[in-house]
Amino acid sequence: MIHPIEYRYGSQEMKEIFEEDQKLQYYLDTEAALAEAHARLGHIPREEAEKIRKAATTQVVTVKRVKEIEVKTKHDMMAVAEALSEASQSGYVHLGATSNDIVDCSNAIQLRKATHIVLKDIKELERILTSLAEEHIDLVCVGRTHGQHSVPTTYGMKFAVYLDEMRRNEQRITAAYNNIYGKMSGAVGTMASIKDGLKIQELVGQILDIPMATISNQIVQRDTYAELMSSLAILASTLDKIATEIRNLQRTEIHEVSEGFTKGQVGSSTMPHKKNPVTCEKISGLARVIYSNVFPALQNNVLWHERDLTNSSCERVILVETFVLTDEILKGMIKVLSNLVIHTEHIKKNLYMQRKSLAESVMIALTEKGVPRQEAHALLRALSTQEDFVKAVKEAPTIKNILSEEEIDQLLAPENYIGEAASIVRNVLSMQEHYEKERQ
Repeated sequence: MIHPIEYRYGSQEMKEIFEEDQKLQYYLDTEAALAEAHARLGHIPREEAEKIRKAATTQVVTVKRVKEIEVKTKHDMMAVAEALSEASQSGYVHLGATSNDIVDCSNAIQLRKATHIVLKDIKELERILTSLAEEHIDLVCVGRTHGQHSVPTTYGMKFAVYLDEMRRNEQRITAAYNNIYGKMSGAVGTMASIKDGLKIQELVGQILDIPMATISNQIVQRDTYAELMSSLAILASTLDKIATEIRNLQRTEIHEVSEGFTKGQVGSSTMPHKKNPVTCEKISGLARVIYSNVFPALQNNVLWHERDLTNSSCERVILVETFVLTDEILKGMIKVLSNLVIHTEHIKKNLYMQRKSLAESVMIALTEKGVPRQEAHALLRALSTQEDFVKAVKEAPTIKNILSEEEIDQLLAPENYIGEAASIVRNVLSMQEHYEKERQ
């Protein structure tokens, strides 16, 4: 084993889709589907298609045998065709097809299966975020912009923002999933080598249960792959965003949330006290690899004339790597959010640490009482430089003449300055039925 995705990252469910034996089986399934389509249209004897179908399994056509033939052919797909011909004793294997007819149909099966797992996990993450948003809809916390305290917000808002974004990820990836096609159209897409080409392509798609490209050249156009890779990278950026927020909020001096820490888990090999946000850090780290795979995916759409091979070797790496790592960070985020520890006492402590963040609240109240907005802004800006902001506000002559002490206390209570936060979160949550209908 060389690459960490072989032994460290990704679920077995996802990795099985990309394993060498399984990839060969997709090729064989496509060759069998092609033979079946020819037989249905009377191009080849039914018994020949049956011989090919029976031999089209990795128990008969093994990876080992294909590799032995490839040493001679120096062509992986020709090695598959020869191995299947040898095993089936049929002269009709690969009839009319070019290599990428087989590759792109196989890719379509593979990528659609892998995307289905991603979408399943996205829906689970949406469920968890919905629950967190509902549970913490009224949990007021300090908002932060530029790393500094700003006006109050709520944890319900935080989780609802992520939920809304995750729904968009689901929409983007579903759209990309629907654009993953196979093809069976020959060397440059004209179907010149395939009798009844349009019917053959349609039948192959039906047998394999994949959509087929309306038009292609030697390959399905790679804008579709770039769309899928880009959508997965955007998903990774959402997970990276959530992970980065948790990492920041787990800082010792903030300590508002933290990753769950299991019994026996070790945070540091030398510092016994450490409880590090290791899963979130892994998510942020692996997201960088997923981002980097978008650029070659975009370049793979730019090929010479009807096709060259520059996309092929690249796709062997970026497709499996992106899906396995996406699977890893999605499942990691599901684990983190399912076991997230929320430290309410620290949230309140930080909220009341200094109430200068309520300066806007006082400024708005003064403006409503007739003080020009810019004048009120300048006054509160000056008062916010005082060490005891609350005392400074209560003693400021301009404010004392306009607002009572009770009014000032109300204005300087963070829980009173969250605007429509709860209504906004409820609005996001109420849209769930709409998204369920869209899925159908």
